[in-house]
Amino acid sequence: MSKNISRRSFLQRSAMAAAGAALATTPMWTASAAEPAKKKKKEAATDRLNIVGVGIGGRGAADIDAMASQNIVALCDCDWNYAAAEMEKYPNAKKYKDYRKMFDEIGNEFDAVVVGTADHTHACIAAAALAMGKHVYCEKPLTHTVYETRLLTKLAASQKVATQMGNQGASLNTTRAIIEAIQGGLIGEVTRVDAFTDRPIWPQGLETPAGVDPIPDTLDWDLFIGPAKYRPFNTIYHPWNWRGWWDFGTGALGDMACHIMQPIVDALKLGSPISCQGSSTNLMVDCAPNAQIVKFKFPARDNMPKVAMPAVEVTWYDGGLKPEFPQGWPLGKDMNHSGGACIFYGSKDVLICGCYGTNPWLLSGRTIPAPSTTREVEGEDHQMDFVRACKESADNRILTKSDFSSAGPLNEMVVMGVLAVRLQGLNRELMWDGKNMKFTNIGDNENLTFKVKDGFSVHDGHPTFKNTYTDPINAQAFAAELIKHTYREGYDLPAMPL
Repeated sequence: MSKNISRRSFLQRSAMAAAGAALATTPMWTASAAEPAKKKKKEAATDRLNIVGVGIGGRGAADIDAMASQNIVALCDCDWNYAAAEMEKYPNAKKYKDYRKMFDEIGNEFDAVVVGTADHTHACIAAAALAMGKHVYCEKPLTHTVYETRLLTKLAASQKVATQMGNQGASLNTTRAIIEAIQGGLIGEVTRVDAFTDRPIWPQGLETPAGVDPIPDTLDWDLFIGPAKYRPFNTIYHPWNWRGWWDFGTGALGDMACHIMQPIVDALKLGSPISCQGSSTNLMVDCAPNAQIVKFKFPARDNMPKVAMPAVEVTWYDGGLKPEFPQGWPLGKDMNHSGGACIFYGSKDVLICGCYGTNPWLLSGRTIPAPSTTREVEGEDHQMDFVRACKESADNRILTKSDFSSAGPLNEMVVMGVLAVRLQGLNRELMWDGKNMKFTNIGDNENLTFKVKDGFSVHDGHPTFKNTYTDPINAQAFAAELIKHTYREGYDLPAMPL
């Protein structure tokens, strides 16, 4: 291991006994929307949670700041320039670049970990923390792969710790109203849902850069690479633009679908899809496309008391692409609200909501009832609800609104969409065996190629095309690697039967 840090010391700190986790509401929700908010007592210093943050230069900073009433005991980021402003806010917090060193040195000094790093390192950090018996708040998407998602979900349940994914819309009253309306039969049986985001707002559809830039003195590039295969530093990757590169991010789908599609998964009780199919603009070997469409098919689920749950198709759009307007759409009304929208097609009505589950409305003009449970303060403290859950005993804990037991199935759907896009060259609907985490209709000897360089040019007024492609890649092996990554030495995940 390049940093000479023992993983064994913290991976062996806790046993992994199998256990389940049940969904529930939180005590920050009241039984009646009309019930007044209760005045909160001032928290004693001894009652505060001890928290460490890993990846605190971007979204992680917002999460740490939302928990600033607690004890922020340590902060970790591989880029101390990018994270400087956040580190200055907490002068008493210990500072680290490598989360493994932090876990080894002060593992007995903290209770919970906030993970706000690039997507590809979420699972390594979260799994190590869970194996230590720590509570984990992890930004969306929860993980980079299906296998990682399944592992974190199982590991969190076995350790009986509090967890929360950073899709804040899960804690909104409007989201609860959507779920209750659909499960209460207000729009009838839902067999189709469309969803979209107006992102990406960062560069995508790019060729892999040939140039190598100097690594800033404040950045440990090897730590940023983490479990991914090593590549030379270029400013196109960091800071922030990593989202568009497959090794580090999951594109617009991974960035926003955990926000936008959360009401879909929860309201319709979705598990693993049975198939998926993707298409996109120019698909490069290393970079996510500028725009994409993914269709998921889900089987019928057990009926709810007031409505059946038939088979449903869910279609995702991004990069400027939008679903078609439902018949009867108000003239001139923008479909986009707060960065995207969902459209639920029911047998009785059509329900539309914006990104994060905001602004739900019915195409018929009817009113959506207020939810039976509401936040004491609307939208308050998705992060502090996590803190509340951490302080409760495992036997009496009421789960957060995006506990890994519910965030896991949502995230599996999201990263399945990435698979569909990257495997679109097989030119078929991909059939998925969710239990065994594999595709069932990819042949042993099928190959894929990916574009490396666009070769369009004009000479003497005439176009020429000399695109460059990869050598053929075995499709089964490629798919298997996307489902369960091979990591660089020093970043192995805990072994656990799934």
